[in-house]
Amino acid sequence: MRFLHTMLRVGHLQRSIDFYTKVLGMKLLRTSDNPSQKYTLAFVGYGTNPDHAELELTWNYEVDSYEMGTAYGHIAIGMGDVAQACIDIRANGGKVVRDAGPVKGGTTIIAFVEDPDGYKIELIQRAGE
Repeated sequence: MRFLHTMLRVGHLQRSIDFYTKVLGMKLLRTSDNPSQKYTLAFVGYGTNPDHAELELTWNYEVDSYEMGTAYGHIAIGMGDVAQACIDIRANGGKVVRDAGPVKGGTTIIAFVEDPDGYKIELIQRAGE
């Protein structure tokens, strides 16, 4: 068994696609419009299944925002240089909500960014990413 994708409901599909592709460097993998059910899906990621997990962005017609609730935490992305990623994300209009630095009580370098709908994304520094 393996993870295939994570789904996030978004308020403005193109704004979210732009964030994940232009700010975080993912690729738009595919889209699917379902007018009879009043939703559109866009899958983004750094690669496709089965080699890579994907992020499914779901836009429900006529819904432009959602409550976050208290159960959602964040998604995480591994990369080589978190500090440089924060610089690049800011330069591309992204919002860094915790600058690069060691995780509390540890030495792993992390940062947090926020997408246009308020979802948190943890950046984790990993050699070879």
